[in-house]
Parts: sequence; structure tokens; C-alpha cells
Amino acid sequence: MISVSEARKLIDENCKGGRSEVMRLIDALDRALSDDVVSPMDTPPFHQSAVDGYAFSFKDWDGKSKLEVAGEVQAGNVFTAEIKPRQAIRIFTGAPVPAGLDTVVMQEKIEVQGDQMTIKDPLLVAGANVRLQGSQTKIGDVVLKKSHRLTPASISFLASLGITEVPVFAHPHIRIIVTGKELVAPGGTIKEGQIFESNSFALKTALKAMGISPVSAEIVEDDEVLIMEAITRALDSDIVILTGGASVGLYDLVPSSLAKCGVKEIFHKVKQKPGKPFYFGTYGDVLVFALPGNPAAVLSCFYEYITPAIGKFTGRQYHKRLKMILAHDFQRKPGLTQFMKGKTKANTVFILDHQESYLMNSFAHADALVELEEDREVILKGDLVNVLMILF
Repeated sequence: MISVSEARKLIDENCKGGRSEVMRLIDALDRALSDDVVSPMDTPPFHQSAVDGYAFSFKDWDGKSKLEVAGEVQAGNVFTAEIKPRQAIRIFTGAPVPAGLDTVVMQEKIEVQGDQMTIKDPLLVAGANVRLQGSQTKIGDVVLKKSHRLTPASISFLASLGITEVPVFAHPHIRIIVTGKELVAPGGTIKEGQIFESNSFALKTALKAMGISPVSAEIVEDDEVLIMEAITRALDSDIVILTGGASVGLYDLVPSSLAKCGVKEIFHKVKQKPGKPFYFGTYGDVLVFALPGNPAAVLSCFYEYITPAIGKFTGRQYHKRLKMILAHDFQRKPGLTQFMKGKTKANTVFILDHQESYLMNSFAHADALVELEEDREVILKGDLVNVLMILF
């Protein structure tokens, strides 16, 4: 049985990382860039008015004389006529500033009589209200770096550069196998000795919250042949997640089935609670995780181990690890690292009741997992504890 830190290290060492794919920009929300993005143009692409007003040459104005309004230019148009000294052009926000002009006075700061304009802005300086060409980006600039997570703002930014496709890390192909003869799909009728299956719901929705959909999720009975057939079907993916049958009981058939399917065991059993029978193996570059069947153990192991592995594929960190102040005294039996359902408030965290691995009522209210190291027995109010935030 290995430690939690050893388990994390072995998973990280065996995760080869992700593939790159090109996506339409409009579809790439929340994806991480797999390469730097370079600007194909200057932005703004020309000297541009920042306001509605009047453009003129500051050096040709004596600070008091009227200027003649010689025409106008709207956004999307270009003023090509000759502009003489002491002439101004009516200009609108976003329009290109005509050649030879360098300053724009806001329309609220002028008086116009006929074609004569008087500037009423004593604070006006040369270059005012003009966005210079390339002042945001210049052609060839790296505008977003590899691993940048694409947000609505960054997608808008790239669209403004005329970019329509971006290189991103591909999502891994994930297959889920839930084992258990006692399981019945919600909506059915349970008989004595049966329970409703919920682990596939937990895993599929946890993945959905990360923007990932599993390729498949199937339920199989505790039968080695059926389990091996399901495993064989799943090994064409990047990640296989099994729940149930991972311990050492008579009907815990998953580890032996994995071995018979050619999966190399990296470790089986971790000094932790819940999820001590947690298994990790590989089949070539395929990562295989086998989790205990208890629902709280499934989600705890998923958040603590599988989510970071998925992040190696997608270039993302999904859940933050923090140090927070424990809001109350807590004592427990040492010997195993314990992942405890917690609820945060400001910079403090409360450890919830009902921590057993089969209980989900406290997990339904939790927004964090509190990690208590294996030798930590008494934690006092005000002590710092390691916290994994599990809600986005």
C-alpha cells in the first residue's frame, strides 16, 4: 500500500499528456491553447479616432484660431481628399484618422458656426483621442501563450485579429464501466438486495462540469467474462474509469480482469480514506483507474487523482488547491490520509458530518475536500488545512 503523494507522483509520471487539434474559434470556449497564437496584423490596423469629434493637425493650430471643417469620415470609410493647414475633419469613433492629422477634439469641446469650428478645450494636447496603429498588437506579436484558457474575452480578442481557428489541447476519450450485480438504473424498480446505480451519474456530470463528455458509460454485472469484455471495448480510449469490484473480496473481479486484459498494474491500494482499494494501471498510453464502488469514494478519488490526469491532456487545472483555516476543532484516528467533505466560508472551512464512504448526503452540500495527512490526529480551530475546491 502506497502513500497519497506516491500515488499522485506515479499517475503524473505515467500520463503522457495530450494531443493538439485545431478548432473553430467560436467553439473553443474553455479550451487551453496548445501553442502560442501570433497576431497576423497590427491592431488597430490604422490610426483610429477614439471618440466622435474633429480631427486636425495640432502643430498647424495656434491654440486659439478657428479651424475650417472640410468634410467628414465615418467608421468604415476613408477620407482621401487633400486637407489644407488649419482645416479639420468631422470624424466618428472608429474611423481612420486622415493622413497628416494627429489629434481629435471631442465634439462636446467645440463650437461650430457654419463651416468654422472653435476649440473649447484648454487641456487638449497633441495626439489626444487617437488610437495609434499597432498600439494594441503588432503583426508577429505573441498575443496569447500556450496553455491560455480561452474565455469569452480572449475569443473576442482573437476574432478582432481576424482569427477563425485556434490550436487547442484535445479532450481525452474517456470510457466508464460501472460494475455490480446489485445495481438498478434510476427509474426502475428495485428488489430486495438491490440499490439504484448512481456512480455513472456522478462521473458523467463531473466530466460535464469540466466540458467533457465520456465516449461511453456502461453497467456490467460481477462476472469476469462480462467485465473483461467491457474492458476490452474500453481500451481504445485514453482513460478508462471503472467503479466497484476493486477490493479483494470474492466478487471483486476488476483487478484480475484488468490483468487478464493486459493492463499493467502501477499500484493497487493507497493509504487513504475513503478509497483505500484505489487502483491505477496502464495499457500502453491508456490510463486505467479502478475505484471502489461506494459513491463518496468514487467522487473523492475522481477529484483527487483523475481530474489532474485529465488536466495533463487538456492543459487545464480544474480545481484549486488552497490552504484554509479550520473553523472548529477536529480529532480523528491517524494512520490514513483522509479526504473529508467540507464547506467553505470566506477563508475558513468546516468539516461536515456523515463522512462514511457510502454516504452522499454531506457530499451533496460540500464544495471542498479537506485533506488530513496520515499522521495528523488533532487539528485545532484556526489551524491551516489543505483544501481542494471541487466546485467551479
